[in-house]
Amino acid sequence: MIEIINASKMNKQIINKFFREHWGSPEMVISSGTYKCDELDGFVAINERDEIEGLVTYIIHNNVCEIVSLDSILENKGIGTKLLKKVEEQASSQEVIHIRVTTTNDNIRALSFYQKRGYCLTDLLLNVVAKAREIKPEIPQVADNGIPIRDEIVLGKILQGSIYR
Repeated sequence: MIEIINASKMNKQIINKFFREHWGSPEMVISSGTYKCDELDGFVAINERDEIEGLVTYIIHNNVCEIVSLDSILENKGIGTKLLKKVEEQASSQEVIHIRVTTTNDNIRALSFYQKRGYCLTDLLLNVVAKAREIKPEIPQVADNGIPIRDEIVLGKILQGSIYR
């Protein structure tokens, strides 16, 4: 059984270790900035042994909620969807009307995941990953699927109940 808890209730060292194992470090470099994911707000999906099965981090600025990272260890089990919904609920409770997320051009699974959940493509940022590599050189040149990692794709969603929808 998976339980979703606020990341602030988890030991920061455990979250830091998770990011080191899955991203190389807790530092996330995207076009909107450089973030220390282990210091951001978020939610953690834990199993009955208190092991992390998924983790989402986000930041709210200028009335926009930006998802900085979303990981699900067990794919196709609904964990990513539950974590995403928790962020959307949190954003709505703070009267945020717009959520955005950035992924790279190679991440076909993420593009599919977000679009199936109501997110639309809003921006294509060409060749920006080269700048991110200047800050975080461990970002690979080519993804496991053979696609060169070059660009960022931004997706967005207007939250339910917004008068701006």
